[in-house]
Amino acid sequence: MFTLQIEHGIKDFDMWKAAFDRDPANRAASGVTAHRISRPVDDTGSVLVELDFEQPGQAEAFLAKLHATVWNSPEAAPALLGAPKTRILESAL
Repeated sequence: MFTLQIEHGIKDFDMWKAAFDRDPANRAASGVTAHRISRPVDDTGSVLVELDFEQPGQAEAFLAKLHATVWNSPEAAPALLGAPKTRILESAL
């Protein structure tokens, strides 16, 4: 399993979550098999998203899609602040 981990600043969690739920990048069609959303207890202005994929190429393609169609669109991502930090992880278990 491969996980695309995304951490970014947000203006408002409810606004961010509504945009996430609209799914402008079509997660399922892009190969996302599961996702997790976490928030640091000491930073309410951040969110951490983990998206699971079967293949690393799916994670790489989805990350490119986020850069091209979601993160640069105020309509698709109205609550984002700054540039997200990302990395692709491989499960060690």
